Amino acid sequence: MTTCLMVLAVAGYAQRRQIGDARTILLRGKEFDKAEKMMTDLLKDTTNQNNKRIYDIWLQAVEKQYAQLNEKMYIKEKVDTAKLFTLTQRIFMVAERLDSIDMQPDKKGKVSPEYRKDNAKRLSGYRPNLFYGGAYYVRKQNFSKAYDFFEMYIDCDRQPLFEGYEFENTDSRMGEAAYWATYCGYRMDDPMLCLRYADLARRDTSKLEYTLQYMTESWRKLSNDSLYRQTLWEGFRLNPKSPYFFPRLMDSYTSNGDFVEADKVVDEALQTDSLHELFLYAKSNIMLNLQRFADCLRYSERLLERNAELSDAYYNAGIACLNIAQRIDSRKYKKQIKRMYQRALPYMEAYRRLEPSQKDKWGPALYRIYFNLNMGKQFDEIDKILKK
Repeated sequence: MTTCLMVLAVAGYAQRRQIGDARTILLRGKEFDKAEKMMTDLLKDTTNQNNKRIYDIWLQAVEKQYAQLNEKMYIKEKVDTAKLFTLTQRIFMVAERLDSIDMQPDKKGKVSPEYRKDNAKRLSGYRPNLFYGGAYYVRKQNFSKAYDFFEMYIDCDRQPLFEGYEFENTDSRMGEAAYWATYCGYRMDDPMLCLRYADLARRDTSKLEYTLQYMTESWRKLSNDSLYRQTLWEGFRLNPKSPYFFPRLMDSYTSNGDFVEADKVVDEALQTDSLHELFLYAKSNIMLNLQRFADCLRYSERLLERNAELSDAYYNAGIACLNIAQRIDSRKYKKQIKRMYQRALPYMEAYRRLEPSQKDKWGPALYRIYFNLNMGKQFDEIDKILKK
């Protein structure tokens, strides 16, 4: 028992001596990193894990390193910028650990925080450097480190240390920080990290379209079809002409053969711009798939009035004419059938001219047209091509 007490006494003396030495270093104004190491060495002993004094000196040592580096930067000496940001991050880490110990109740169950108020006030001044640190690492394309900085910046709002500061309501940069965290998660190809702060990122309306794109890709990777489509709809309604949202929203329906729902998307798009080439082409395709061939022909012709070099519009128009002809009663309306083949002819020949390699598409169509219009020379040419 006596030996045990002696060991504890020696350990306690050694601890107090190191704390005292560290305080002397802090007062001396140099070798602050040495004082920090003394405290981290003490914390390797589990009996010191809840010693507030150790954490307080550790925090002071890191802050003084930061101030020293910041002063050099102020007088325009060359400094390690990354180190300044790393020190900022460490200040918050140590302070948050200290706060959790500082808020532990005493033996009577009473909580009397000794450090919280002063630490929170000081750290709120350092906090912008967490944002700048994230921006620094984004520029360096180190998205993992950048994410850590933006997350720590955002997380201050959740930390008990900053109780009453309400950063989510008072800090106009919260949405922007959340956007960059979302962006970093996307660049790291980690859908869970990308989505973690995506709702908060919506506050940054200047980048909302990009936020929705990153969210969409994340839901796709997570195979959440419902939220994937929901986010596409949101992005589409935000910007119907975006080359990202409309094609993917259409594909989410057409890939499952749901052309009726796809048609609703197109109609909503056309309400925003009735002359938009992509919307007109999509409408032409949907009408073809729904076997509404007269409508397909009408939208294809409207599209060709806008752009006479769109090969697929010629193909859709030609196929629509052939299908209309096929539906006409050949016993009663032979002239009308012939007129539809004549109408299909220039469309399909134009498609052949623009897409000479697509023989499997224009070959059978022209075969039918030449045959029904008794165009012997042209028919023989196509017949040879198809036989090859």
